[in-house]
Amino acid sequence: MKSRKIFICALAIVVSCLVLSGCMPNVNNDGAAGTGTTPLVTTPRTVTTTPPPNHTTPRTQTDEAAVGEIPSAANPFIMKELMSNSILMEFGDAAVCELRALSQQRNPYYPINRCLSDNSISTFLSDTKIGWGLGRAVDERNRPVDALAAQSKYGHLGAVFIDDKTENKIFLTFDEGYENGYTPLILDTLKEKGVRATFFVTYDYCKDRPELVRRMIDEGHEVANHSYSHPSFPHLSDERVREEVMKLHDYVKDNFNYEMRLIRFPMGEFSERVLALTQELGYKSVFWSFAYVDWDVNNQPESDEAFRKITAAAHPGAVVLLHAVSGTNAEILAGVIGYWEENGFELGLIE
Repeated sequence: MKSRKIFICALAIVVSCLVLSGCMPNVNNDGAAGTGTTPLVTTPRTVTTTPPPNHTTPRTQTDEAAVGEIPSAANPFIMKELMSNSILMEFGDAAVCELRALSQQRNPYYPINRCLSDNSISTFLSDTKIGWGLGRAVDERNRPVDALAAQSKYGHLGAVFIDDKTENKIFLTFDEGYENGYTPLILDTLKEKGVRATFFVTYDYCKDRPELVRRMIDEGHEVANHSYSHPSFPHLSDERVREEVMKLHDYVKDNFNYEMRLIRFPMGEFSERVLALTQELGYKSVFWSFAYVDWDVNNQPESDEAFRKITAAAHPGAVVLLHAVSGTNAEILAGVIGYWEENGFELGLIE
């Protein structure tokens, strides 16, 4: 214990010297360092249209080129080097968190701003809001390259954008913010085709249409968490994130004797911090590798156009997002499932 304290104090002194000597950049509120210093983190540029309430849609496109990585040479208190040091691993979380607290006394806006414990070593997670959206580029198997890249980057935090291991599976998912009269037809089609799907529900949906939630469960579908009140999760405190997840989790458990394990964030907005928090709650965070503009009930796509768009995007490991408020989706669903199956795809639930 004595050696541990000596080690922490020594590291704290080193950091203090760096801060006082000006070696550590003074980071501004927008994540850019002071005059003459390269910005450490650049907030992604997003183009967003106003969504209708209780809907998730791929209407936000993130300019990945605008997202900067932290150069190790400019990294305040050199966390990458410290965290890879075997001595630091021996002393664990206390040293890193104490150093972080000391550093933030001088640099309160340091952009990598979360200190979480995995019982062995602390890690720093970005709180930059990301609005999930897909570009058009695909690989030789028709898989969106953006989804593959996101899966590689965030999979360790329990995120699911695409199943990059499967040869032929497709995962059909529906978002249920409110009932527009088409869910019974969708459930009829799924039952007729012998297909199971995942339904992401809000508290309002569960409260207003419990008979449909019960039918989903009884017919073998997965009921999943779409949050209690449909907020943008990156704007919430840790406590509010847990509340949004667990209030609905507990409601469904108490009223339907069913425990949810998957969540989809409203509007597809997330951050590394949010992914880590929901993972700590035992959840996987499910996004999508295909979606289209189907949520506007006053401007529904034509059936032929929607069918072509969905089937042309078929790919192994696809996580397909459809909105159950869409009359077009209900109309073409049987044909879409038939197309997938005729072309060698197998529909199933996310593992």
